Amino acid sequence: MTTTLKSVTLGLVGIGAAGMLYANPIDQIRPDAPELAPYGDYVIGVQTLEFSHAGQVDILNTTADNAPEYDRPLTVEVWYPAADGTEAGGEYTTTLRDGTRQATLTGRAARDAAPAADAQFPLIVISHGYPGNRFLMSHLGENLASKGYVTVSIDHTDSTYSDQGAFGSTLLNRPVDQRFVIEQMAALDGPLGAIIDGETVGVIGYSMGGYGAMIFGGAGVTQASTEYSWGTPNGLLAAHLAGSETHEALIDERVKAVIAIGPWGNNAGFWDAEGLAGFRKPLLLMAGGVDDVSVYDAIRGIFDGTVGTDRHLLTFDDANHNAAAPMPAPKESWAMDEGLGYAPFAHYADAVWDTNRMNNIAQHFATAFMDVHLKGEVDKATFFDLTPVSGDGVVALDDAGKPTDDHSYWNGFAPRTAAGLRFETKAKGE
Repeated sequence: MTTTLKSVTLGLVGIGAAGMLYANPIDQIRPDAPELAPYGDYVIGVQTLEFSHAGQVDILNTTADNAPEYDRPLTVEVWYPAADGTEAGGEYTTTLRDGTRQATLTGRAARDAAPAADAQFPLIVISHGYPGNRFLMSHLGENLASKGYVTVSIDHTDSTYSDQGAFGSTLLNRPVDQRFVIEQMAALDGPLGAIIDGETVGVIGYSMGGYGAMIFGGAGVTQASTEYSWGTPNGLLAAHLAGSETHEALIDERVKAVIAIGPWGNNAGFWDAEGLAGFRKPLLLMAGGVDDVSVYDAIRGIFDGTVGTDRHLLTFDDANHNAAAPMPAPKESWAMDEGLGYAPFAHYADAVWDTNRMNNIAQHFATAFMDVHLKGEVDKATFFDLTPVSGDGVVALDDAGKPTDDHSYWNGFAPRTAAGLRFETKAKGE
């Protein structure tokens, strides 16, 4: 990727000086990125929209005797293929993990650009962790939009860096927010609404976003999880109870595929065999091999237990909970924060893996998975036909550099570049 002049300028102003601007690109593609990681052919536009979900339970003000309702606000960032002639490039201002510090991100999307005309594109919903915000996975939002998708990333109320509230709100609202945003995007008027195929939808969730996506995809929760003292009050989480009519009504036929990155919940007893077996969407799991937040073995339990669908598990060996999903840590996050007791850098980065590298790998597999299931490009399934342990793959090329019959190195990866990865597949019923 060639950095823009604007990015270079930002990088030269005030590096190492507190309060000055830094270069924080979200769109870097490394030279060793896998085949499908680079940006696609579309120039990208971006818009910020505000939605309001009427009549939702106000968890933050719920008591044992009263569950008031409110109009739940949701801010979303929407990336989309832009009209021909749009000049690429723009900036985002985001709040960091400490809830106060600001950072400027640079990317390829043009603010409020006119959408492409005379075409429709599948919709992908992106759902952040707890806490997080709509820019945490902006690298995926931009990248997939450049390949012919409309991507919408949600600021989940009560769960962002700026308004982090009671965890029970996140537990109840994640899958509800995801469905509501699909409904709002599918009903949009005007030029942006005209390009959205609201009947063909994918969901990408990280951590608590992955928890929500699992419920939304059919994995109803356990009775025990509805009764946790630290969870959703008054048993309200029973709306997502496995086998309940309310949970069944939540599941959306428009959703054709789910990617769950480090999904939280199985580590805390939110699913049992019945609940996981109810999951019914094609599923791609991504996880760090030493995740100690969602717990890697619990994520493997999701992979083993979702017997009602075809699914894959991509593992980044020795990575922790920040594997694949978060954007590169903004330079402003590197400084110690007294309130948190640590540098917010730790919220974004991994101790072993380079974040850009993980982002590129996630972009590659997300592109293949969504292209197969949302666009019907079944040839992309060859990117999932892989030797389970990348290190077991054999590089066997002829004099012209073409693979021979003995070649078993990962499709889409140049020799030596799949190190530290595992990819496993189970078919429905396995």
